Amino acid sequence: MHRRDALKWLGGLAACPLCARSVFADAHWSYEGSDGPQKWGELDPANRVCTVGSQQSPIDIGDTIRAQLAPLKITWDKSCDTIVNNGHTIQLNLGQTSVLGYGNANYRLVQFHFHHPSEHLIGGKSSAMEVHFVHANAGGSLAVIGVLMTAGRTNPVFNRIVSTMPEKEGPPVNADGAINPNGLLPAARGYYRYSGSLTTPPCSETVDWLLLTDPIQVADVDIARFAKLYPMNARPVQKANRRFVLRSA
Repeated sequence: MHRRDALKWLGGLAACPLCARSVFADAHWSYEGSDGPQKWGELDPANRVCTVGSQQSPIDIGDTIRAQLAPLKITWDKSCDTIVNNGHTIQLNLGQTSVLGYGNANYRLVQFHFHHPSEHLIGGKSSAMEVHFVHANAGGSLAVIGVLMTAGRTNPVFNRIVSTMPEKEGPPVNADGAINPNGLLPAARGYYRYSGSLTTPPCSETVDWLLLTDPIQVADVDIARFAKLYPMNARPVQKANRRFVLRSA
């Protein structure tokens, strides 16, 4: 889950251009090898929390606490602006009119992107993939809706994404008009909530995680098409460190 694009959207960096150097981790990183997850905290001082943080994500969700959590009020546009292969995942970027109402705050959907396999586990079990919908508010807080993806029937939106995604890393290009982010949500909106972090450098512990309890189904062939580009782009699960995970009633 990438914070860089979320914060650029907020516009705060225009007023404080030097802040970018202290917030963002620019050192090269990957999911394997000498610059893989176990080394992220050593690649750049800005990444140190990847190693020493106590609220890191993703986690394995086991025991949960039933709670009266606020409903997720999702009002997203039915199309995306651009699509990009950023060297770590396939990402879709949106404008400024897609909104998540959560608690007493409104967040704007900035972008969504995919991980193969899933980053979060449920009871020790992973899913084929996971999509992260990254929301930000004017104060710089992030709320990320995660949706697990399992092999099954074709999902038309995901099929369109993998059919039009750039195969090589490069700048954003116009997204296919048929890519409607709402089509990547399950019918039910129950969710797990916990306090966590970005799952990529700099691993900042600034995220309210809202992982939907119900997965969506996508076709095996479409999973394979994504996996051809990104065979593995998931951070290993991190220690829960006595964090409570709430589950909506």
